[in-house]
Amino acid sequence: MSQIVISVEQLSKTYRLGQIGTGTLTNDLKVWWAKKLGKPNPLLKIGQIDHGNRDGETLWALKDINLRVEQGEVLGIIGRNGAGKSTLLKILARVTAPTSGCVKVKGRIASLLEVGTGFHPELTGRENIYLNGAILGMTKEEVRRKFDEIVAFAETEQFIDTPVKRYSSGMYVRLAFAVAAYLDPEVLLVDEVLAVGDAEFQKKCLGKIGDIAGEGRTVLFVSHNMNSVERLCRSVILLNAGKLVISSDRVSEVVKSYLVGDHADQDAGLWTSDQDNYNNPWFTPLKFFICNSKGELKDQPINNEDPDVWVQLEGIVQQPDPSLTIGCALYSENGDLLFWSYQTDQSEENWPTIKIGKNKLRCNIPPNFLNEGAYRVEFLGGLHYRQWLFKPGKKNPTIIINIRGGLSKSPLWIAKRPGLLAPIIKWNSIP
Repeated sequence: MSQIVISVEQLSKTYRLGQIGTGTLTNDLKVWWAKKLGKPNPLLKIGQIDHGNRDGETLWALKDINLRVEQGEVLGIIGRNGAGKSTLLKILARVTAPTSGCVKVKGRIASLLEVGTGFHPELTGRENIYLNGAILGMTKEEVRRKFDEIVAFAETEQFIDTPVKRYSSGMYVRLAFAVAAYLDPEVLLVDEVLAVGDAEFQKKCLGKIGDIAGEGRTVLFVSHNMNSVERLCRSVILLNAGKLVISSDRVSEVVKSYLVGDHADQDAGLWTSDQDNYNNPWFTPLKFFICNSKGELKDQPINNEDPDVWVQLEGIVQQPDPSLTIGCALYSENGDLLFWSYQTDQSEENWPTIKIGKNKLRCNIPPNFLNEGAYRVEFLGGLHYRQWLFKPGKKNPTIIINIRGGLSKSPLWIAKRPGLLAPIIKWNSIP
């Protein structure tokens, strides 16, 4: 029977907004007395706005979180910025206290929450390793046995007797992760800090996290890299505005729900209009979806089977305008814009004809172009150089493409290749 190592019950954390105190008791009394008399803050300069006077305003970073994590589990924690992911880890690591609720953790905890956490800048790398071991309750001999492995993994042999304040952020992270991973904690908390390291070191870290879980230790992993979450985690929770929205061992489904975001009530590869929110005098979208060359819905193209990815748009034109421009934008799973494309990108004689009434437009994303992973396609449109009808990032019609299968034509690459894209480029021998 699996053992529960982390138990979270009705956990909440709130922060008070605005400035708390002025720094001196005298000034605090002046502000308090002025407020009591209904007068303005006497410490403000002429024309300055009192941003600190926000009594009663609070922010719930976490609200009524209930969670159980079993021994040996790798739990992914995903959500948008400000969802409460880092706050949850800080409470588990005892960096901050909860406002209410109960948290129980069994065993030693090692955390990697941000660059430099747990390190004293004036101490050398060697001294910080022993310091962190002592904080975890290990003896000097236990740390000494792990020391060489830590230094080798962090690749900091040359700088191990240098004060860490002179380390780069990448060196900081390498040593911090090695210390956290090799000093035998029962629970390892890892925040998005790994993104600071280079691609090769991130790969090493993810491999080490997998090894740690294989040894029966527990890992909580916060990341915006959905491929890493899907490959590494056995279960995942989705946070939104401090609340636990989904908790499931169906990692791919939760990731898809997170990527779809506000369109979670629709199929990931299909958007259909409610018309009321997207109506304008020129163009109203009706349907936006991923399909094959025959126009059949297909939201998870596989490189081995589907040579092309097609995006089809159906809509109604209310009134003619020669500058009407219809297109889409493709974003990576991390929100990076890869490209925009419009029907007017071609020479004018090759533009698709847009007429009054119902229109169908279809664009082809080139074969062997996208890397394995999830992509967001957002509908764009406007009157060229005059007016946005569907401005980027404004809750436009959105769909998700899930590319699977790696590079099918190469026997050496069967999975995701590093980088945002994975085009197959022609190579020739030169005689």
